[in-house]
Amino acid sequence: MSTLVKEIKLCMFNLSGAAEGQMTASFIFSQEFTGFQGHFPGRPVLPGVCMIQAVVVMLQVREGKKIRLKEIVLAKFFSSVSCGEKLIVDCRECMRDSNEILMKASVSNNNKRIAELHLKVSF
Repeated sequence: MSTLVKEIKLCMFNLSGAAEGQMTASFIFSQEFTGFQGHFPGRPVLPGVCMIQAVVVMLQVREGKKIRLKEIVLAKFFSSVSCGEKLIVDCRECMRDSNEILMKASVSNNNKRIAELHLKVSF
């Protein structure tokens, strides 16, 4: 498991899957989080790839299996995220076959839309 994945997992809390195919988790990325290093000095901004990886980590924890990102179908970012902000990631499965899932995720902070992600992953 990469350092980035380990750190993202440590930043995650309140993972829940109220309905089959849906899950929600909260994340708070501290100033020491690896993703902020060099992005950007003096005004840290969470890289979009970290939000994408957060969805993959959520799915790995829920499924108890290694998940591989196959395709970023859609990634729209509406607002930047600084260290210490609480993010809510809501995900739902839109399609599942024997070894592939299409996940749609929305990322928000205090009801403010941060990102919309559509990801294909495989087991």
